[in-house]
Amino acid sequence: MIRNQWYAVLESREVPRGKPLGVTRMGEKLVFWRDRQGKVHCLSDRCAHLSASLSQGKITAEDRLACPFHAFEYDSSGQCRYIPSLGRNAEPPKAMRVHSYPTCEAHDLIWIWWGEPRPNLTPPRWFDIDETFSYSGYHEQWPVHYSRMIENQMDVMHLPHVHYNTIGRGRRVVVDGPIVTLEDDIIRMWVYNRVDDGTPPRKPEELPPPQRPPFLEFIFPNIWQNRISNDLRIFVAFAPVDEENGMFYLRYYQRMVRVPVIKTLINWVGVLGSRYIANQDKRVVSRQDPKRSSLRNGEKFVQGDRIILTYRRRREELIAENNRTSASL
Repeated sequence: MIRNQWYAVLESREVPRGKPLGVTRMGEKLVFWRDRQGKVHCLSDRCAHLSASLSQGKITAEDRLACPFHAFEYDSSGQCRYIPSLGRNAEPPKAMRVHSYPTCEAHDLIWIWWGEPRPNLTPPRWFDIDETFSYSGYHEQWPVHYSRMIENQMDVMHLPHVHYNTIGRGRRVVVDGPIVTLEDDIIRMWVYNRVDDGTPPRKPEELPPPQRPPFLEFIFPNIWQNRISNDLRIFVAFAPVDEENGMFYLRYYQRMVRVPVIKTLINWVGVLGSRYIANQDKRVVSRQDPKRSSLRNGEKFVQGDRIILTYRRRREELIAENNRTSASL
């Protein structure tokens, strides 16, 4: 995973009040819980004492997380504040602490800062999807590294083959371009697929400058949108679970219909269609080997892979930059 980034890892509704939630993200077991004000906190799900799972514990009246084994209590910073066997007036050792992760709750998602602590962290970046949109969505785990899931949503060549009876109808197998830009760690993509008429695919520089917003956008490290129109978007957050699994959080956003009951129905119909399409992808992507993508894994590329190559290069640059920074500290 790329360090020093905000990752969308859960939906807000997954973390209830009054009960901790244990999940695996970023290859680590984590525990999330809400304090009395509703703020979400995140710690490593491993008591510093004898490695019990903190997510099996309880939230105290002091907004601490109590271990289920010996009731050691941890605050939101991960510091142990109370050890019952030492008595109420004893101060726990400073070394009795677990790792904590900064959290941010925005857009009905829970984000964690995966990296070195920094003062005054700015909120995660987002697309131009505002409160005028409504949405419905779903999530599920895919048996593949999150990088493969991301690349699948950037792959413009698979559409007529994997989605032959849905979004790939029309046999537009030839890929002109595609046009791709990378700026401020945002990848923007314009797709030009067409029927094979015997002429070779045009290179990006042979295409006219785009006259519309990008079809696809990706913000590092793990959120993507398909801009179907100004009023209709498909959004996905690709949450890393471990080296062989990722969580797929999809939302169908629209603002064409705003009548309460009707918009809810339309949103769920949109989710059903999106889920069918995503399952067509999952069938293929879950069998890719190796499960994690890389620039140097022996795979060969053609012109239509320009977007995937842009992603892989920048992803590896970010990993290398963070490795250098960590080594210098």
